[in-house]
Amino acid sequence: HDVERVLRQRSALLRQPSGADHGAVLRTLDVWDDRLAAAGESLAAARQELTESLVPLVSGAYRQLAGDGPFGGGGEDPAATGVAMAYRRSWSGPLDQALAAVRHEDLRRQATTLGPHRDDLEITLGGRPVRSQASQGEQRTVALALRLAIHQLHTAEQGHPPVLLLDDVFSELDARRAAALVAQLPTGQTLLTTAVDPPEVVSPDRVVEVAAGRLSAVGDRS
Repeated sequence: HDVERVLRQRSALLRQPSGADHGAVLRTLDVWDDRLAAAGESLAAARQELTESLVPLVSGAYRQLAGDGPFGGGGEDPAATGVAMAYRRSWSGPLDQALAAVRHEDLRRQATTLGPHRDDLEITLGGRPVRSQASQGEQRTVALALRLAIHQLHTAEQGHPPVLLLDDVFSELDARRAAALVAQLPTGQTLLTTAVDPPEVVSPDRVVEVAAGRLSAVGDRS
């Protein structure tokens, strides 16, 4: 990706030894700053658009998975009880101006201190940050809702469903949420891994057990 390439070049330039031609370093830094500003603004705009497209899909998937729990919707205002997401840039205003403002700090730290690589996706549940204030079960449900939403958006945009991979999906879900997840699995090929017994509502076409590095087919309904 253009941003990754520019960041590598810019970081290498910032790590130039103190004896290097300072004027030449600054002139070259101007070039990489212009390229990072152009590529970074484009990437951030695409990320913002993607986030806005995913918000209603994630919120809907979460309500389906959580049901009537405290943050499952339950007919209340989704903005107050459901999932919300916001893309947070690490800078304000035009990126080229922001890079110019922190150039001295970047040279001191020999690192690019702002840009799309420093941006973040903020996810809240009922107004609370999911990362720090949600329970493990809530975090797991939000993560699953995000995965289902991405699958749904990809299917709508590409016209065909991709393979859905869900790793150790039932370990932190109670029986009700596990059943809700199974009911929400989209049409298409889905691969589930789990370290615990799957809920009774699961009717897989094929079950493969992994033990001590060996694979063994337990059941095949294909």
